[in-house]
Amino acid sequence: MNTETISKKNGHQLKGFSAEDIGDDHLFTGLETPMKPNAFEMSNTEKKERISILFSEIMDVIGLDLTDDSLQGTPDRVAKMYIEEIFSGLDPKNKPKVALFDNKYQYNQMLVEKNITFYSNCEHHFVPIIGKAHIAYKSSGKVIGLSKLNRIVQYYARRPQVQERLTNQIANELKTVLETEDVAVIIDAKHLCVSSRGIQDDTSTTVTTYYGGEFNKASKIAELQNYINN
Repeated sequence: MNTETISKKNGHQLKGFSAEDIGDDHLFTGLETPMKPNAFEMSNTEKKERISILFSEIMDVIGLDLTDDSLQGTPDRVAKMYIEEIFSGLDPKNKPKVALFDNKYQYNQMLVEKNITFYSNCEHHFVPIIGKAHIAYKSSGKVIGLSKLNRIVQYYARRPQVQERLTNQIANELKTVLETEDVAVIIDAKHLCVSSRGIQDDTSTTVTTYYGGEFNKASKIAELQNYINN
């Protein structure tokens, strides 16, 4: 990225860059997903009704016949999908409840959960990000159910995202829940905003990493990579 990078922090944007430049430059402005203060004043039912109306208008503008049997239910389906499925991670009520258990087995080495499949959406173009997350942690005396690791990944993936933010959000949640800095997150994903539009490169993937605590050591990174690649 150009050293004169775009910044929207505090509501400012550097001159000389278009919105399209910003989107293609894979920009993200902070760890938190950008949300309005009143994001949850409207009920989910009201949101779905409003989205359905607005998506009908989009379909009408691009010239689709909404009286066709195949299309007439599409606005409602899209609205339901947005609120209940692919963007459900925006709602804090959907955050997975996590219970910790004593590490009775006294397992003091890294635990690795690899190849967690996730589907997210690029916040710049609202097209899919499809990838796998690999998670590792070393117990501080407590352990977490394995399925909860998957649920944490899915919760943060189910929102408009940037991969760097997604990686850090998962890592920070794990550190908070597990009460340890010894956490690693690796994400390898394909971005359809790259493969299906723009440069249209269908072979490239993007890898982002977070190494905390003991995972900052070269020996631990090598050990983790060995587990993931075998």
